[in-house]
Amino acid sequence: MKAAGLLLAGLASFACHGVAREGPTPAPGGFVVRTTTVDGATYRYQVFVPRHAERGGRPPVILYLHGAGERGADGDLQTMVGLGPVVKGRAESFPAVVVLPQAPRDSVWSGAPARAAMQALDAALREFRGDSARVYLTGLSMGGYGTWQLALEHPGRFAALVPICGGIRSPSALASIRVAGVPADAADPYAYVAARLADTPVWLFHGEADGAVPVSESRSMAQALRQASGDVRYTEYAGVGHNSWESAYNEPELWRWLFAQRLGRRSSRAP
Repeated sequence: MKAAGLLLAGLASFACHGVAREGPTPAPGGFVVRTTTVDGATYRYQVFVPRHAERGGRPPVILYLHGAGERGADGDLQTMVGLGPVVKGRAESFPAVVVLPQAPRDSVWSGAPARAAMQALDAALREFRGDSARVYLTGLSMGGYGTWQLALEHPGRFAALVPICGGIRSPSALASIRVAGVPADAADPYAYVAARLADTPVWLFHGEADGAVPVSESRSMAQALRQASGDVRYTEYAGVGHNSWESAYNEPELWRWLFAQRLGRRSSRAP
């Protein structure tokens, strides 16, 4: 899928804690462009600013990790698949700050791209006065793997996780996509992750007919979390392929559940 176009160049910018702004901040209810620097490389990302922010208070914040098809350096493609279109369609009412970083081509959500994503999150929390007790992490496909990766790297940072069509072990066709935080000699990689994230509420989504990432990845992870007494929900869409995010991000109950999660308080268990 091609990006709509490169972001406008030549806009005034300034550096702040490794993050630069491109142009003025628009009225709430829209997207702003930002950049951050890791190891000398510049990463473009976007932030959705909710309209209700102008009425005061601290909004929840969502860090969204895109899939392999949205990698690049244009700073725009990651807004065109998954969560971005949902937020754009509900721009007048969507209540959260949404941070949408972009990983470079041929990279995954670990190492420098993961650090850039976390820098973007921290910058958005400061600039848009986000609620640090209601920071959520979600992603699809490669970003679903990245959701587990960043959650393991930053234990206790996120109030809830929403991994969509992701997993722990590499899919057969994409050996580079995996959760690097799991030791190679772990007897049960799903139990390893579950033991470390059992205190974080999780809602997993997957398509039963997914031909890219086996549905067994989410099934195994959900079962491991249940065995670890985790707060877990799992939704599997019968007959749906890899693009299960189209259904997941349009689940009304997802947003009610997500925004109710807060660090230090676990929701009631799913049946």
